[in-house]
Amino acid sequence: MPAPAASRQVAAIEREIDAARRSGPLREIVVPPCPELLTRLQMALASGEPDLNEVARIANADVAMAATLIRNANGAAFAASSPVASAGQAMNRLGLKQSVALMNAFLVRHAIPSTTRCSAASGISRRAAPARSPGSPRSCPVWRSTAHSYGLFCHVGLPVLMQSVRGYAGTLVEARARKDRSHIETENANHRTDHAVVGALTARAWRLAPSVMAAIRLHHSLESLGSSDTEPEVHTLVAAGPVADYLLAHRAGLSPGTEWEQHGADACAWLAISGDDLHHWQETLADIDGEVLTPA
Repeated sequence: MPAPAASRQVAAIEREIDAARRSGPLREIVVPPCPELLTRLQMALASGEPDLNEVARIANADVAMAATLIRNANGAAFAASSPVASAGQAMNRLGLKQSVALMNAFLVRHAIPSTTRCSAASGISRRAAPARSPGSPRSCPVWRSTAHSYGLFCHVGLPVLMQSVRGYAGTLVEARARKDRSHIETENANHRTDHAVVGALTARAWRLAPSVMAAIRLHHSLESLGSSDTEPEVHTLVAAGPVADYLLAHRAGLSPGTEWEQHGADACAWLAISGDDLHHWQETLADIDGEVLTPA
């Protein structure tokens, strides 16, 4: 039986990364280590029978992470219940899946510095997801964690390239100044790779969700938006990028970028965003940022 389309797309990206890692431009890239607690969490969940005691130990290993679980367990959805006071009680109330989603989001967020652009993209994808991503309603903690991870990791390739590739700082200056080609094209001309590929490499090394890895790889390949060989969840994440850029440019009093001019209409169509929605979000972008930076 042939693999599902989404699996074929993820597999193709993984093959591309593997080939570039073996004999291409990714050989010299140094991927930062995955945080210890995130690695432990992944190992605890790796088998068919998750190690619940280990998950609980991880939850209590970081005071701020435990507080995140407690805050969510005492949120509006559980207003009729007695307040919980410990990470263990919070996990019992939230359930394993939601607890793990929140822990993953917390650990990723504290390992990778966030940017306003990535926060806005995460918020938009979280709000717009239900229209085109079956099974991923905006209230679903797993989808919220996925969108949050994507927002934080979307441009992780930039600092990784900065640390690993000589002359990359100059490439960033050149890419911002050039009008005749895109940022990605300038990166590839100078280094035979780009931050989308390196970001996907990092996401894969950290064992983030395949949809997050694929969206990072495709986040500047907007011409493929809506193609049948990619799962809707990935398109939803990718489409949020140009919308976030448009909103941030508007807030800064700048003209929309080339990606918005070329693909903004397609992104809005995919996300089912109207002109009224854009106008509303122009007024409430700060609220979107705040919502994203604190997973709830």
